[in-house]
Amino acid sequence: QVQLGESGGGLVQAGGSLRLSCAASGGTFSSRAMAWFRQAPGKEREFVAAISWSGGSRYYADSVKGRITISRDNAKNTVYLQMNSLKPEDTAVYYCAADTRHYVYELATRVYDYDYWGQGTQVTVSS
Repeated sequence: QVQLGESGGGLVQAGGSLRLSCAASGGTFSSRAMAWFRQAPGKEREFVAAISWSGGSRYYADSVKGRITISRDNAKNTVYLQMNSLKPEDTAVYYCAADTRHYVYELATRVYDYDYWGQGTQVTVSS
C-alpha cells in the first residue's frame, strides 16, 4: 500500500504561483509513475500532469501546458507540481495519484488507471 499526502495549496491571485508537494510512504514510490489530477466543484476529476518512474517522461493536459511543471525526487519520495500564471479556472482540489504498475514508461491519464490517491489540497485562484 502507498499512502500519499498533498500540501502546498492555498489562495493566490490570478497570475501568481504555487508549488504543490505530494509525499509518499508505506510502499514503493520510485518504481511508479505519478500524476496530479484536479476536481472543481460540480465537475469530474480531470487529469493535470503525469511523470514516469524515472522522471524522464512527462505529460500534461492541454489546459495547463506551458504553465505547470511536474517533477519528482525519488530520494525524498516526493512529487511536485509547480504552477505558474495561475488562472481562476485552475481553482480546484488537487490530488496526487500513484500508478499501480511498476517501471512503465507510458503515462496514464484516466482516473481509473491509478489506485492510490491522496486526500487532496485546495487551490483557489482569485481574479
